Amino acid sequence: MFDVLVIGAGVSGISCSLILGSAKNKPFATDKKIGLIAHQKASSLQNAIFYNAYGIPSGKLGAELLDESLEQLTNNYPHVTQIHGEKVLKIEGESPNFTIITNKNTYKAKSVVIGIGAGNPFTIEGLENFVMPHQKAAPEKNRIQLKNNDHLVTEGIYVIGVLAGHRSQLSIAAGSGAAVATDILTLWNEGKPVQVHDALGK
Repeated sequence: MFDVLVIGAGVSGISCSLILGSAKNKPFATDKKIGLIAHQKASSLQNAIFYNAYGIPSGKLGAELLDESLEQLTNNYPHVTQIHGEKVLKIEGESPNFTIITNKNTYKAKSVVIGIGAGNPFTIEGLENFVMPHQKAAPEKNRIQLKNNDHLVTEGIYVIGVLAGHRSQLSIAAGSGAAVATDILTLWNEGKPVQVHDALGK
């Protein structure tokens, strides 16, 4: 049973996983089991190059960033379980007992974070009732999003990145994933607000 399972290893999914992983020394997070289904094949970063993203070296290729971000997660937070080579097909159940079915395995999670692309059709069975046209994408692009209230789709299920209704911009996607991570950490901390900061001298 994962305490939280993040689906998708694009910008928003890795950002969320990094923040969750970085809280490992907090008393409320030490015993939490965090997982990431690291599916990246459909990420828009595969063909991207960056000149306008804060903190990203000018000319950085998106494909390189995808690889490097997973390495960063592995090196800094090895306790975050990475699941490779699997695609989520279906989500069943309700909070705090979800079943996530992939093309190879079945997992259990108390909370789920969905960070896959906004392409149409939506490919995860069980959330069809939350699919709607994307409100910030050009209609001719035929993008979709999941209905949500500040990233919360329904109790225990969060959506991040473009699928949450944000515009397709690296900085926005990263912030979306980080925001949901701090929401989950706040929940684990009995509702007391949480941020996780690294600082020199600590």
